[in-house]
Amino acid sequence: MKPIRIVLADDHELVLEGLRSLLESEADMEVLATATLADQLLDVVRRHRPDLVVLDLEMGEVGGLTCLERMKADHPEVRVLVLTAYSDGESMRAALEGGADGYALKTEPPQQTVASIRQVHRGHLVFPLAARRWLLRGPQADSTQLTDREREVLALVSEGLTNAQVAARLRVSENTVKFHLQNLYLKLKLNNRTEAAAYYLREHGKRK
Repeated sequence: MKPIRIVLADDHELVLEGLRSLLESEADMEVLATATLADQLLDVVRRHRPDLVVLDLEMGEVGGLTCLERMKADHPEVRVLVLTAYSDGESMRAALEGGADGYALKTEPPQQTVASIRQVHRGHLVFPLAARRWLLRGPQADSTQLTDREREVLALVSEGLTNAQVAARLRVSENTVKFHLQNLYLKLKLNNRTEAAAYYLREHGKRK
C-alpha cells in the first residue's frame, strides 16, 4: 500500500519539525517537503503533487485562506487539512467554504492529527467534534438566512446533480459541497437531497 504523500505548511519552523517527526514515524505516511511561506508552498505543491497538504491559517503576508484558495484553484485534486490554533466557528466555516477537506486544532492530541490526516485522505469531511454544534447549529442557522453559496448548491441539487457534479460546477471540493448540504439540511429541517430538491422547487415556484 502506497504511503500518503504529504506536504506540511506552517510559518513556524518548530511546528514543522514536530509535525515531520510525528508523521515520519507512521508507516503509511511520507513527508515530501515543508513550507513556511505561501509562495513557497504553491511552488512545492506544483513540483511534488502531493496527496495531501497540512496547512496552517498563518502563512506570512499571504494568509492561509488565500493560499488555500489559490492552491485549490490550481490543484483541486490535492486534499487539504487545515491545522491551526484558531478554534472559532467563523475560521472553520471560512476554511471549509474555501475548499479545505478538513479542519483540525493544534490543541488536540498528536494522534488525533494523524487520524484526521488519514480520514481526509480517504475523502471524509473532518472538523472538531466540539465545534459541530456551533458550526452547524449556531445563531445563523435558520431557514431565512441561507448564504449565496448554499442557495447555489440547493439549486444544483434540485437539478439532480451529484455532489461531484455540483463541486465541478462551482469549482469547489466535494467535501465543501457536503459541508453546505449539512448546513442546508439543518437550517431547513430536511433529511436528504430529495427533500432539499423538493423544497427548492416549491419555494422557486412561489416566487414566480
